[in-house]
Amino acid sequence: MKVLVVGGAGYIGSHMVKMLLSAGHDVLTLDNLSNGHRDAVLGGTFIEGDLADVNCLNQLFEQHQPEAVMHFASYIQVGESVRKPDIYYQNNVSNTLNLLDVMLKFNVKKFIFSSTAAVFGEPDYVPIDEKHPHRPMNPYGRSKWIMEQILSDYDQAFDFRSVCLRYFNAAGADPEGQLGERHDPETHLIPLVLQVASGRRADIQVFGSDYDTPDGTCVRDYIHITDLCSAHLAALQYLNNGGESNLFNLGNGIGFSVQEIIDTARKVSGKDITVVHAARRDGDPARLVADSKRAKSILNWTPQYTELETIVSHAWQWEMKH
Repeated sequence: MKVLVVGGAGYIGSHMVKMLLSAGHDVLTLDNLSNGHRDAVLGGTFIEGDLADVNCLNQLFEQHQPEAVMHFASYIQVGESVRKPDIYYQNNVSNTLNLLDVMLKFNVKKFIFSSTAAVFGEPDYVPIDEKHPHRPMNPYGRSKWIMEQILSDYDQAFDFRSVCLRYFNAAGADPEGQLGERHDPETHLIPLVLQVASGRRADIQVFGSDYDTPDGTCVRDYIHITDLCSAHLAALQYLNNGGESNLFNLGNGIGFSVQEIIDTARKVSGKDITVVHAARRDGDPARLVADSKRAKSILNWTPQYTELETIVSHAWQWEMKH
């Protein structure tokens, strides 16, 4: 297929481009490079452009005629979304609507959307399945929940088929060492911890050590970036086979604590890691773990890299390289 990857120069998008190319697809990447890196796009056709530019989108679809679209171009920082809700709703909702409307204009009706566990908010129970109530606690989570509802409406009105994938914590790096996390600023725990191990950062702050968890630190579900991308590939196949619009939670189904991340990083790197304990952050649940049974059953998807040491080792390989 010819697949358009929007935001394909970013962390998840670039890994997705590589996997699509390896699977034999014809890949187009659209990215404005505000957060992505041109050299992370390892093949296919690259177009520098923005979802806010409808003329750019019209030209792209007219010239290249993609058959399906994967969307990775959202803003993702929770704290920033609280301070700047306007840009989150503009980019994550309005700009995505631009894309959907151009897709409809060119009769492209297969769409895979990066959603988030943030649509659920504070969990009533764990592991979290797709039936869990939706109570997003910040503009980032609300922007994704709004888009999920819009996609449901588009399906009803226009037979526009989509798969929404709710990520828990994307982690790790390309096992072959070609790609990894390059956020600026970095906000994800594993790369932050490894930057302390490599000497790029003085210490890692741990927010709260008195949660109701085995070691008192927050527990999260870390899913390897390659497994995340393989779920998108499975979702593409699902839509190609005539699958209906659907939503899936993506995670390992295994929770690892902040302390376990730090201990594993020490083991993998062989380095000391200085920890600074700080107060809890508002809105941080004690445990967030995914129930991914639905994705495994319907998409025939199975995570391959479920061991924390493997996830951290691949991230450390990338950190040492860069």
